[in-house]
Amino acid sequence: MRNAVWHRPVLVMAGVYNLVWGALVAVAPRATLEWLGLDATSAVTRNIWACVGMIVGVYGVGYLIAARDPLRHWPIVLVGLLGKILGPLGFVFAAVRGELPWTMGWTLITNDLAWWLPFGFLLLAVRRARH
Repeated sequence: MRNAVWHRPVLVMAGVYNLVWGALVAVAPRATLEWLGLDATSAVTRNIWACVGMIVGVYGVGYLIAARDPLRHWPIVLVGLLGKILGPLGFVFAAVRGELPWTMGWTLITNDLAWWLPFGFLLLAVRRARH
């Protein structure tokens, strides 16, 4: 199996993006919550949000590992894509119920939606290479 020329750079970009975004949220949960229009006064909310940042950062490490050999490490990409699909679905359900402000949806563009096609095409390349 051969990696396409774009597989590695996409996963490196995803890794760096997730590390930076995750670190920003983990280090400055109050500021990022306020930027998203969420109530940052609750310590519980800030701590949960900081944990989300840590999880996102860990995904970044995974994408950087996968970038070394994307077709071999495709399960990391699959788990990432699942999170990038299920996260927005969970957001929509919460926003419809009024539990999250719609303004928070702006984060979905760069955190999730932007990666659907590259991750999806990478997984299709794996499927084609294995058949």
